[in-house]
Amino acid sequence: MLQDAFDAFNQQNYPKALELFEQLAIQNNSTALSSLGYMHQKGLGVESSLERAYHLYVQAAELNEPTAIYNLALMYADGVVVPHDQFKAFELLLRAAILEFPQAQYEAALSLELGLGCLQNFSEAAFWYEEAAKRGNAYAFNNLGVLYKEGHGVPQDYARAFICFSRAAQANLAEGQYNLGLMYDQGLGCEMNNDTALEWCRKAAYNGHVKAKSIIRSLQEEGKIVF
Repeated sequence: MLQDAFDAFNQQNYPKALELFEQLAIQNNSTALSSLGYMHQKGLGVESSLERAYHLYVQAAELNEPTAIYNLALMYADGVVVPHDQFKAFELLLRAAILEFPQAQYEAALSLELGLGCLQNFSEAAFWYEEAAKRGNAYAFNNLGVLYKEGHGVPQDYARAFICFSRAAQANLAEGQYNLGLMYDQGLGCEMNNDTALEWCRKAAYNGHVKAKSIIRSLQEEGKIVF
């Protein structure tokens, strides 16, 4: 029945999805409870109700459903339905991260890097960035690359930074493309190659990276490149 509910949801047959999720929720199915919470939050097949979404997420979170725990964390971080509480948000992010939810692992790492709702801890941030990166999170690859490049929380390692930026760049992340361009420009973790550096800078600019756009514009004005 759960697969039927997801099939209906993916086909945008929200009334049917809602009916099936509700039947499963009565049986305390954690995935159905979390999915119902999302539908109430977004107003899919039902009138939007953040309060109802919150209570459904709480029920699912009590059953250790990681998506629900993550969505509760966002509610506390944004002060939606509940008072803004960055410490509670981080606590929930960490719970979801331990349950191997990639976006929560990335957000927990970012919180640790910035000291949001917790003590700043670069080595812990690196650990969770790596966990999220293992699961394909491009932003985590990029931020982990920055930590290796700067030697924050991990030994400085340009070769590993280069690999991390490469993975983020290949995932079409503008920040990763820009950082990879800088590595080629400076010959860090790779052989210096100005043409390749410019190529990645162009890609970053095309994808909206502000600093990359500025660099490309300056080079054009100086007549060094024709874009």
